[in-house]
Amino acid sequence: MAAPNLEDPSLERHFKGHRDAVTCVDFSLSTKQLASGSMDSCLMIWHMKPQSRAYRFTGHKDAVMCVNFSPSGHLLASGSRDKTVRIWVPNVKGESTVFRAHTATVRSVHFCSDGQSLVTASDDKTVKVWSTHRQRFLFSLSQHINWVRCAKFSPDGRLIVSSSDDKTVKLWDKTSRECVHSYCEHGSFVTYVDFHPSGTCIAAAGMDNTVKVWDVRIHRLLQHYQLHSAAVNALSFHPSGNYLITASSDSTLKILDLMEGRLLYTLHGHQGPATTVAFSRTGEYFASGGSDEQVMVWKSNFDSAVYGAVKAQRPPSLASSSGNLAPGSTSLAVPVKMPAVGVCPEMDLPGPPGRENSLESMQSQPQEPVSMPQALTSTLEHIVGQLDVLTQTVAILEQRLTLTEDKLKKCLENQQLIMQRTPP
Repeated sequence: MAAPNLEDPSLERHFKGHRDAVTCVDFSLSTKQLASGSMDSCLMIWHMKPQSRAYRFTGHKDAVMCVNFSPSGHLLASGSRDKTVRIWVPNVKGESTVFRAHTATVRSVHFCSDGQSLVTASDDKTVKVWSTHRQRFLFSLSQHINWVRCAKFSPDGRLIVSSSDDKTVKLWDKTSRECVHSYCEHGSFVTYVDFHPSGTCIAAAGMDNTVKVWDVRIHRLLQHYQLHSAAVNALSFHPSGNYLITASSDSTLKILDLMEGRLLYTLHGHQGPATTVAFSRTGEYFASGGSDEQVMVWKSNFDSAVYGAVKAQRPPSLASSSGNLAPGSTSLAVPVKMPAVGVCPEMDLPGPPGRENSLESMQSQPQEPVSMPQALTSTLEHIVGQLDVLTQTVAILEQRLTLTEDKLKKCLENQQLIMQRTPP
């Protein structure tokens, strides 16, 4: 298969404002906003429109480790070393509600595709799922035996994947709350994990400098990349599912062609470790952050045909290999060919025994995008956004009411003590 015509990625914007290492980045649905978190305990909202001022959100008492926009883009979740999660309305006021989510650092936050649930991962060795709007705890997944670095929902919301310092990646069924499978092929801490847009595969990054891609239906290792010379800290799939970008402590970003199993580009931008990377929801841009306190926005410049097909997901025909790719870091584009003997998209691959219902949607991906009138889409997005804001306001009011109730209770207790001490 011939690779599409690609232009080199280009650096579009360079944001400065954080006062310590950048830990996380995420684009809003519209790509008009970019959120970043930092070891400086602040959250920044950068505007892609030139000359627009950034918002600095303060509230966390310690380093911000993770950020994620809700699917509608009207809410933003952040997790911190202060053990809390905050849900923000990403406007100039920067209001937020806060809840103590874990008993240790919160490493990861991720909204479900319907926006109703939030999954968090922590150094307390647990993965927790919460109701978004009431911030109500729903359930915990606790089979990891070391820090959990990352947890993500599958695109259809039925599965959760998590990665840990116990050197495993675990796949969970959200409904039954059972661990479906443990992937134990990593030789070191697993720093990051995410689902392929089709939901059929996962990619995991490791401290052992590797990236591994598994098929979650048959739990087969499809690809193994050893391209970086230091730990891989984060990765992100292009919405088309054809490309994967990685960020490493070797200070580089690398773009991989998953269909051919080869390295396309090595990008040198950050001074020191590249700590985070994320594609925009359309794939037109990607953002990266580093220990150099910089946030960079890059234009992908991939073939324009890619963008028209980002929603037409089908199981990927990923090139497969049991060997390692040799490191390539001499220029922007360092192609390394791998044997393309992978999974054919027409094959009817069986799911794991007893999991037919939970994985059914992954085996029947739509072949064509469903078209909707633009006006209807915009209206629905607006309604969802208004509901998000409304429920967030209700959550803030509930929080204030709880504080008032607590103060009233304390007042009544004090009054009772005074009456007990007063002689008749």
